[in-house]
Amino acid sequence: MSGLRVAYSAGYTVPLPEGHRFPMGKFLALRRILERDRIIGPNDVVEPEEAAWEDLALVHTPEYLYRLRHGTLGPAAERRLGLPWSPALVRRSRLAVRGTVNAGWMALEDGVAANLAGGTHHAFPDHGEGFCVLNDVGVAVRVLRRGGWIRRALVVDLDVHQGNGTAAVFADDPDTFTFSMHGAGNYPFRPTPSDLDVALPDGTGDDGYEEALRRFLPEAVSRSRPDLVFYLAGVDVVHGDRFGRLALTPAGLERRDRRVIGTMRGDGVPLTLLLSGGYAATPEQTAELHATAHRTALDVEAQGERDVIEATA
Repeated sequence: MSGLRVAYSAGYTVPLPEGHRFPMGKFLALRRILERDRIIGPNDVVEPEEAAWEDLALVHTPEYLYRLRHGTLGPAAERRLGLPWSPALVRRSRLAVRGTVNAGWMALEDGVAANLAGGTHHAFPDHGEGFCVLNDVGVAVRVLRRGGWIRRALVVDLDVHQGNGTAAVFADDPDTFTFSMHGAGNYPFRPTPSDLDVALPDGTGDDGYEEALRRFLPEAVSRSRPDLVFYLAGVDVVHGDRFGRLALTPAGLERRDRRVIGTMRGDGVPLTLLLSGGYAATPEQTAELHATAHRTALDVEAQGERDVIEATA
């Protein structure tokens, strides 16, 4: 495997008011890190178009899409969203959704692929919240299923915040299994139940986190029997994150990513890698943490290729 194919658009970055808490600069910073470290090359970047409104309607209600399209969300809805409405924000959200759809296709072809955005797991069918406008995983699963590419999907959500919107999207979908392992004392304070929720106490570090993942990840895989996995590799689990209350070290983050990616690829299951949350001191530091999963994915694939060569030598 020469490089990791990724979906990325310059449109993932849009202006926000000065001092806004969302680290919009992390998307471009991550692309530059992956290019610098030769995890991706010039031919590995696939630029998405905006997701079609009819595809978004596979998940989101007509009323919400109308308000989003025409800028009539209102002040209360914008506060809940945590982002000010703008045409650029709508375009950015549609680009990111299509990026996840494309990354899913590429993962089915390559074994593993990534969207350098996505994982917007707080977006519900009828509203957005927590910096999440549209539910990219929900749309991607339904687009890929509609096209006959997949039937069963597994969502492995390891962001520090429980994946309430994704749980709501798939609540009545027996062919999509949602697994969320998150901080117990964090947003959202009224979670929407996933198929498997694991809530960790504040301050959980590398050992406790790894033990929980070792215990529950195999259960999620065995119960879901997926054709494709969407991995929300949030880095807000790392000690010092502004919105997280867990205490993983960078080494513990790498072990987490290696366990998830190695488990799926060892079983031959395609994996789509998504960013989800991360709020380190700067967007650049956040991007460096996000790069851990991409670096690990490429290493896992390269090791798999070496094992095949050695077995057939």
